[in-house]
Amino acid sequence: MLDGLTMDRELLVSTLIAYAGRNHGTTDVVSLDSSGTERRSDWSQIARRAGQVGAALVASGVERGDRVATIAWNDHRHLETYYGIIGIGAVLHTVNPRLHDDQIAYILGHAEDVAVLVDPDFVPIAERIASQCPNIKTWIVLGAIGSAASTSLPGAVDYESWIAKHPEPIEWPEFSERSAATLCYTSGTTGNPKGILQSHRAIVLQTWATATGEGHNVNSGESILLAVPMFHVNGWAIPFASAMTGAKLVLPGPNLQPESLVKLINNESVTMSLGVPTIWLAVVQYLEKTGLDIPTMSRLAVGGSAAPRALSDVLEDKYGVFLSHVWGMTEMTQGSSGRLTNRVAGLGREEHRARQAKAGRELYGVELRVVNDGGVVVPRDGESLGELQTRGPWVAGSYYRHNDDSTHEPAEAGGWLKTGDVATLDHEGYITIVDRAKDVIKSGGEWISSIDLENAAIGAESVAEAAVIGLPHDRWGERPLMLVVLADGAELNQETILDTIRPEVASWWLPNDIFAIDEIPHTGTGKIDKKALRVRYADHVWSS
Repeated sequence: MLDGLTMDRELLVSTLIAYAGRNHGTTDVVSLDSSGTERRSDWSQIARRAGQVGAALVASGVERGDRVATIAWNDHRHLETYYGIIGIGAVLHTVNPRLHDDQIAYILGHAEDVAVLVDPDFVPIAERIASQCPNIKTWIVLGAIGSAASTSLPGAVDYESWIAKHPEPIEWPEFSERSAATLCYTSGTTGNPKGILQSHRAIVLQTWATATGEGHNVNSGESILLAVPMFHVNGWAIPFASAMTGAKLVLPGPNLQPESLVKLINNESVTMSLGVPTIWLAVVQYLEKTGLDIPTMSRLAVGGSAAPRALSDVLEDKYGVFLSHVWGMTEMTQGSSGRLTNRVAGLGREEHRARQAKAGRELYGVELRVVNDGGVVVPRDGESLGELQTRGPWVAGSYYRHNDDSTHEPAEAGGWLKTGDVATLDHEGYITIVDRAKDVIKSGGEWISSIDLENAAIGAESVAEAAVIGLPHDRWGERPLMLVVLADGAELNQETILDTIRPEVASWWLPNDIFAIDEIPHTGTGKIDKKALRVRYADHVWSS
């Protein structure tokens, strides 16, 4: 073998913030914190303060490889801790505050975190679980000077006082790019949450992929509103990609109400955003009600669940915003992008919409395949169904401390990660997610997609949100039950909803019953909690 003669430099996350500070120092980073205070910063200030965080952590006794948790919203302080923790060689452990207290205590213990940086909004959570977390030596409240004064957290300090003791930023150390950088836990819908430990190399590679034109086309000309929480799989890599490319970053804090988001979009000339569909359904309703516009915004990436066709139509046709789906999971962050191929871009509107409704296209850096129940890889014909599997340099090879032993059992099957999604792939790499394997409805031996039924139902004017679950049926094995949240002032009319659904699906897919409920339960990651719905309606008796 003949080796190349290029320099051998480590791919470290600290190089991203160092680059942004050097070359895009005057580019804005705008945020709202949990008190509603706006902070106008820039990449040079973020880089300097991240270095102060690193220095403060080292002075607190945090060592390379130690896990440091954050329980925080999307704001400038959280962004600074991202880089300060990872930069010194410690591991950033972003905690989802929407999980149950017991789950939060479990993952803080499982991760063996030595320090926690917690937003003032989440101090009550920290206080409730502190006694269950003896491993945590340091609590830092992510607020202004004096914000830790009233908390009962042992030895708590406020963030601004903490970093002010270290005015000189730390010089980022160098170490192996295969060192752990981030730790994210699954939402734990089945059993305890499982930890995904990403390396510096994995983070930098997926960040490059995200920044490319085939990813999210993140560049220095963009103003990006990050509406996906930074505690959800590293904010879909946008906190890293915006630094890599010098993009303007807008962090909305806890307020994701449409009025606040639209104000930020217009005040900060936002060009693109990312988030779950429910946020943008509310934004569109607000725009329609107020007559306001979002003229600077041209692109929106959604994930977590499918966006209804009606949302794509109104965003693009009325507001000039191209909506695309991305697919990923905690075990890998992003695996697809929604950019149209050159061939598809030359086709008509309906062909565009058909591709936009899919879960994006295979992104370079990951490989995808679909495997049927017999373990056979099916053709990429857009029709053959099976479980979606993936592999790549930022796909989890095993779970952190899996089964609490040293074996680190692989999360993959034969080198491929099982995603649990039932899907098809076509010859251009477009993914169609039919359903989660645990949510697909088997009726008379055939599959019914709960996702397709939900998306079709959203097209009815009376429906604000829909959830479909499969329940046992004496004749067919399972049949679909639809639960809907009605729009303001609407009344339930099953026939009107069925008439909206009929053109979109096969007749035998139509739900047997439709109920209106006040609220659809969601998991800690914002997905419909169908497990909870199946338990709630386990004794349902089908109407005639």
